[in-house]
Amino acid sequence: MGARGAPSRRRQAGRRLRYLPTGSFPFLLLLLLLCIQLGGGQKKKENLLAEKVEQLMEWSSRRSIFRMNGDKFRKFIKAPPRNYSMIVMFTALQPQRQCSVCRQANEEYQILANSWRYSSAFCNKLFFSMVDYDEGTDVFQQLNMNSAPTFMHFPPKGRPKRADTFDLQRIGFAAEQLAKWIADRTDVHIRVFRPPNYSGTIALALLVSLVGGLLYLRRNNLEFIYNKTGWAMVSLCIVFAMTSGQMWNHIRGPPYAHKNPHNGQVSYIHGSSQAQFVAESHIILVLNAAITMGMVLLNEAATSKGDVGKRRSKSLFFLLFFAFLNSLKTKICV
Repeated sequence: MGARGAPSRRRQAGRRLRYLPTGSFPFLLLLLLLCIQLGGGQKKKENLLAEKVEQLMEWSSRRSIFRMNGDKFRKFIKAPPRNYSMIVMFTALQPQRQCSVCRQANEEYQILANSWRYSSAFCNKLFFSMVDYDEGTDVFQQLNMNSAPTFMHFPPKGRPKRADTFDLQRIGFAAEQLAKWIADRTDVHIRVFRPPNYSGTIALALLVSLVGGLLYLRRNNLEFIYNKTGWAMVSLCIVFAMTSGQMWNHIRGPPYAHKNPHNGQVSYIHGSSQAQFVAESHIILVLNAAITMGMVLLNEAATSKGDVGKRRSKSLFFLLFFAFLNSLKTKICV
């Protein structure tokens, strides 16, 4: 029974093969070739990505921030595939550019990159690089970038969004602020480790020693401690420092001024009401001091003894001086 059934099954299989359409074989062959090609392309992409990540890790092992020219920027940042985030600082560090802000921002950027490089959470998902204007002018032109320094985040997929450009003018370039921005864009949290700085401790120790030595030398005559004018001057200095925004500068760490790397124009006054430069604080401090001095002189001219005509002239002059300084301050601040 089994021997007679075997030929019967073979005849049925032969009938099914004969009933297959002859045009389906080229289609199946094309489908097979397409699958092989897609598999080979995917394998090629994986190999290319592995080579790029390996190269970036090698550069990171040498230094926490690696410099890029136009070719490297296009290969490792713009061209796919990419499964890592890249933080890029666009700057102009050459001496002929005279960009002091770029040097200050570079120091903070170096602190941030070193904190990430030597942390236990370091991995191949985040890298730090730099493009100097004199080494990658074509990159600046490609991105339509006309100012430096500028920090940008290039995500693993897609193009950078508006939030991927760090708002340096409003927030400043302190390493802690950069780390907070990176955490918001990449979910990578970096704990900033700053090298020890004993300058503040030394300055405080010198100040305490100076005051202690002065009090010791004048221990038999300490009337100057009760000098109202001296304490008034000290109080005014503190008020001028605070009202000019020095505390904001200390917290935010803004640049002293901004210099356009293309035309060399230097801006000392920030264009936004949400931020300021350090130079702007100094200007406001001087104006506040001058306004206070004008008010004091106006009061002295009005209450002093002497010729009434001279007193009126002095009062009018100091009043106009006071009004001019106030209008100038208002124009700067608005």
